[in-house]
Amino acid sequence: MTVADELTPAVPDSAATAAGPEAESEEPEAPIKKRKNGLYPGVSDELAESMKSGWADTELHDLRPVEQAEHTARRRAALSARFPGERLVIPAGNLKTRSNDTEYPFRASVEYAYLTGNLTEDGVLVLEPTTEGHKATIYLLPRSDRENGEFWLSGQGELWVGRRHSLTEAGKLYGIPASDVRELAEALREATGPVRVVRGYDAGVEAALTDKVTAERDEELRVFLSEARLVKDEFEIAELQKAVDSTVRGFEDVVRVLDKAEATSERYIEGTFFLRARVEGNDVGYGSICAAGPHATTLHWVRNDGPVRSGDLLLLDAGVETHTLYTADVTRTLPINGRFSDIQKQVYDAVYEAQEAGIAAVQPGGKYRDFHDAAQRVLAEKIVEWGLVEGPVERVLELGLQRRWTLHGTGHMLGMDVHDCAAARTETYVEGTLEPGMVLTVEPGLYFQADDLTVPEEYRGIGVRIEDDILVTENGNRNLSDGLPRTSSEVELWMASLKG
Repeated sequence: MTVADELTPAVPDSAATAAGPEAESEEPEAPIKKRKNGLYPGVSDELAESMKSGWADTELHDLRPVEQAEHTARRRAALSARFPGERLVIPAGNLKTRSNDTEYPFRASVEYAYLTGNLTEDGVLVLEPTTEGHKATIYLLPRSDRENGEFWLSGQGELWVGRRHSLTEAGKLYGIPASDVRELAEALREATGPVRVVRGYDAGVEAALTDKVTAERDEELRVFLSEARLVKDEFEIAELQKAVDSTVRGFEDVVRVLDKAEATSERYIEGTFFLRARVEGNDVGYGSICAAGPHATTLHWVRNDGPVRSGDLLLLDAGVETHTLYTADVTRTLPINGRFSDIQKQVYDAVYEAQEAGIAAVQPGGKYRDFHDAAQRVLAEKIVEWGLVEGPVERVLELGLQRRWTLHGTGHMLGMDVHDCAAARTETYVEGTLEPGMVLTVEPGLYFQADDLTVPEEYRGIGVRIEDDILVTENGNRNLSDGLPRTSSEVELWMASLKG
């Protein structure tokens, strides 16, 4: 990795600094500082002058709005109607340091991306109240400055990390007038009237508003934006289907290389799925769980450093995230050698039966909790039938005794976050009613820990989860991830066909 060891102008993060230079300014307002241990002592006047000229005009003139622009406009209108007369501030967030001078890959805040379609760091959406609602402005960093050398001297300059869109280009892409984010802090400090901000993403924005906002009012904004995502529009459903389809191909990739995983470790599985996610999408939607053998009994096993052995099960919980940040969330539990043992099949079939009951309960007008209750009842019946706990089943469910082996809830909302809409009120989420357009996972599981002396030895170390992404429709539901087999016999046939 090359080190940006030139003299670097200080480039402000979002609204953390007051008004800075425009991209066309003749003189930099921020001082130029030398990187410690850089190999060049400075920049000669002749070099600086040379770097200012001789560059072609690369402004993009034939841009069309991003696909979701009409949907983001509708979402902003709903937000405007909910908070009339108030200034609303929704930041994208800033780069975060991973170590020294390297950053984590940036992912815009869900609230910001949902309302704009823009995914770049330091962006801020501001809705200014008007007599007719709100005027939206998207505040962004303009193209890096060629006059003050930022474009080639700064570690975040164009020649180091790539070209940013100009403000004019951004306005065309997102259907929102764009302004320089370096001017935003001062504007926010001078703002009057009620203001709300989505907290936790941009310390500079929050500092500029520190005497104008309250935690309670800001939380109301966050909750509204979370609940707005409970019902997906047609664009979102198409993106989720796209994410799921890529995920299906990623699972197929993994099955084809299980022999290589056996020769190495779970990391081979993780890397194989990640390749599909990066080729067809933006990234994985969450850390892939590639849990072989007894690791399958650890719910969020993401170390992925264990052995992959013939005769064991592989619990693969993974999802591709699209370029618009919608993620799939799918789990299959696979026999590494292609065939379930008798006890593995017994546990797997029980989880499949529970999932079938859960999916059947996903109906418009039904309670959100119904799918969880239906799946848990089946699992409780099984562990009573197997003699692992004393019945009757009603007693087991009342006392929650099945949770020793089922552990987690049976699903969650899905969207731009893998656990989407998490800030929604309990009465509209867990205690709410299902509506067409909602997308949720149904993912029952049974997990028998390797050191669990309350179950026969043959069960120990077996973990099984089956997870699918379910869309609530007008007449019932649709399994977005039905491209992957679910029954034990179908799984075996599918694996055999892929292994050739």
